[in-house]
Amino acid sequence: MESAEIRRRWLSFFEERGHTVVPSASLIADDPTLLLVPAGMVPFKPYFLGEVKAPWQRATSVQKCVRTPDIEEVGKTTRHGTFFQMCGNFSFGDYFKEGAIRFAWDILTKSLDDGGYGLDPEKLWITVYLDDDEAEEIWREKIGVPAERIQRLGKKDNYWSMGVPGPCGPCSEINYDRGPEFGVEGGPAVNDERYVEIWNLVFMQYERGAGLGKEDFEILGELPSKNIDTGLGLERLAMILQGVQNMYETDTLRVVMDKATELTGVRYGAARNSDVSMRVVADHMRTSVMLIGDGVTPGNEGRGYVLRRIMRRAVRNMRLMGATGPVVQELVDTVIDTMGQQYPELITDRQRILGVALAEEAAFLKAIKGGTNILDTAVTETKAAGGQVLSGDKAFLLHDTWGFPIDLTLEMAQEQGLSVDEDGFRRLMKEQRDRAKADAQAKKHGHADMSGYREIADAAGETDFIGYTSTVGESRVVGILVDGVPSPAATEGDDVEIVLDRTPFYAEGGGQIGDTGRIKLDNGAIVEIRDCQKPVPGVYVHKGVVQVGEVTVGAPAQAIIDVHRRNAIARAHSATHLTHQALRDALGPTAAQAGSENQPGRFRFDFGSPAAVPGAVLTDVEQKINEVLSHELDVQAEVMSIDEAKKQGAIAEFGEKYGERVRVVTIGDFSKELCGGTHVHNTAQLGLVKLLGESSIGSGVRRIEALVGVDAYKFLAREHTVVAQLQELVKGRPEELPEKISSMLGKLKDAEKEIEKFRAEKVLQAAAGLVAGAKDIKGVALVTGQVPDGTTADDLRKLVLDVRGRIQGDRAAVVALFTTANGRPLTVIATNEAARQRGLKAGDLVRTAAKTLGGGGGGKPDVAQGGGTSVEAIGDAIDAVERLVGETA
Repeated sequence: MESAEIRRRWLSFFEERGHTVVPSASLIADDPTLLLVPAGMVPFKPYFLGEVKAPWQRATSVQKCVRTPDIEEVGKTTRHGTFFQMCGNFSFGDYFKEGAIRFAWDILTKSLDDGGYGLDPEKLWITVYLDDDEAEEIWREKIGVPAERIQRLGKKDNYWSMGVPGPCGPCSEINYDRGPEFGVEGGPAVNDERYVEIWNLVFMQYERGAGLGKEDFEILGELPSKNIDTGLGLERLAMILQGVQNMYETDTLRVVMDKATELTGVRYGAARNSDVSMRVVADHMRTSVMLIGDGVTPGNEGRGYVLRRIMRRAVRNMRLMGATGPVVQELVDTVIDTMGQQYPELITDRQRILGVALAEEAAFLKAIKGGTNILDTAVTETKAAGGQVLSGDKAFLLHDTWGFPIDLTLEMAQEQGLSVDEDGFRRLMKEQRDRAKADAQAKKHGHADMSGYREIADAAGETDFIGYTSTVGESRVVGILVDGVPSPAATEGDDVEIVLDRTPFYAEGGGQIGDTGRIKLDNGAIVEIRDCQKPVPGVYVHKGVVQVGEVTVGAPAQAIIDVHRRNAIARAHSATHLTHQALRDALGPTAAQAGSENQPGRFRFDFGSPAAVPGAVLTDVEQKINEVLSHELDVQAEVMSIDEAKKQGAIAEFGEKYGERVRVVTIGDFSKELCGGTHVHNTAQLGLVKLLGESSIGSGVRRIEALVGVDAYKFLAREHTVVAQLQELVKGRPEELPEKISSMLGKLKDAEKEIEKFRAEKVLQAAAGLVAGAKDIKGVALVTGQVPDGTTADDLRKLVLDVRGRIQGDRAAVVALFTTANGRPLTVIATNEAARQRGLKAGDLVRTAAKTLGGGGGGKPDVAQGGGTSVEAIGDAIDAVERLVGETA
């Protein structure tokens, strides 16, 4: 049974039993404590934590997940992987243990004809928590599983919590016996390789207190409403249903390995090392495609670094198997073809995904070249010092700065006859990981900071947002926080966060910044609002300072936004939509939105593009936008189901989380997007849009910055003034300016070349006189001197080398000349072969001179350069060089 069919059966089974099918959320986690979604229940976390009420009592999903704590282990075993799909069914206060257990047993053991997976019941083993007698009785009495195939395990294996205070509860796991060829019998308590876990049923029935780890925490009591969270690993079930040894041999990964074989000629199963590489390539390329598909781009931080790291490991392992040229395009196409059966958006977005992936491959191949040069230098330095081991910090630098995999460093160092301090490298890697884990742990404990907001939300419910139609609203203060702590009142001068029962203030989201304005109370108190945010779903928090009087919970209030500022933001937001559509028209659907920010009178728009947008195209896009403005198109917003929005062709933004009901903003017949922001009523209100330019902000992602309305007019007015001034200076019409200015710059460049040539000739004219003044120091011809101030380093070097070349015969020669450039002393020293044979090296001489000058320097034995801070010490530096020549010669 193919993976796509496993997924289809799962969703169909639970939908027929009253569950709402929830589409997989983006891999970009909608959670500040997570980089990526690591588990199937993550999108449902706000419901389990009680932050918001679940919109359904029963739900089911097949969630895309990525886990990356053990990237180095991927490929070494057949159990480690980064991307997987988690099939889940969830109950929010509806069915509990018996319902969850019956659903699980039914779908696993029902025949294929009846919509199940057709597993042999005799091969299923069950584990329950140590004292969960209820679950054990259901399995034994209601389902009929023999007692000898039910095992009890402790908190470490069969108890679940989020790692922070909140819901928790016992688990029951379903395991499949793969047979004696996978080890000894005895059940999952004895051999988890033979008895592989395929499904975990979590019974959320208790509340846990503070504590660390999986076992060290207190159970505070029972939850008022019991929930179910289950997770079945799709890849593990596919492994069983497809009759293969491990997940890498299942359909969605095997095809990638087959493509790798086609590209390299290496067959899976031929040798352990190449098998490891095959598994790395298959796993990492699939994960890369899924991440790029969800809007992640390679970078040096966060999820971008995760993507960069796994892509580079994949390319590196292809090279280990013999690939010499680019390989990413064919591997990405293979992944899209197979995963596109489950996620059709991958096929639609193929060109954008390919663009990002190919750009990263090209960057890595360039990095390998640059890193190789650094490695060669490190090897040379190690050998010169008599060492046989490349230091761990050098290996870590190559890995961390150049993306150089440690196995590449090991191999290349070995070719040079060196080993690598792997322990030192691992120690530095561990320190880096520990810092990352500590940071993640600190962020996780940040949940405690949300308690004040949740407390207000629980008491007052969600805020009623009226800002689409009103700029002023009568409301009531339902919550006050001072320093993040709920308070009954706040007085003049206090920095406060105020929650109202209804508000016209837009809370930052979807690229639009929050509103500012005022809140006035009936008692005369005034609060100046500087920002509006939604720290927990549905709760609008107005951040500001009490200017006059006292604010109390329960007091009537009037909320007034800054209308002028809001209108300017609305113009920018509508202009963003127009820019998005105009770019897609010009560049194709690959120019998908990757982020935006809408501020008063200006906006920035990020979009996917493998290369810079030509200036002519950008000009056409700007013209198209302004033509649309002149058509005076109406801007309308409508709330509809997500399915209806997709049918109408509405564009969604990467990384945004949408519910079952969405707001669609339509601009005439030109643009249609899912959007919760505020907009103008007609495009004529924008006045003018001016694109300032575009630039790269990461691999495969470009950014446009633009001005709107009065801000755009002011910019053009300034530009007009500058053009008028240039016209006056060059005596030409506007259209003649580029040619005239280019001609002037050309003449200026030619003049600079002539001046440079004259200066160089003048400097070199001094060469003969300097040679004639050479001193004889123990048979060494020493030429020293100070040339005119302002001589460039390049000219000084040319003069030194010219003087050295004029010294005849086999006589040893040292040339040390000095100058002052930009108020600082500069020296270049050169030696010939005869001098070097007598131990006179330019680098040693420069270091002596530069130290006297109050600075430093270095270079090769034949020529070196240095500088300092003390111009007055040039004479002393010349004397120091002469002394060292005498001592060495």
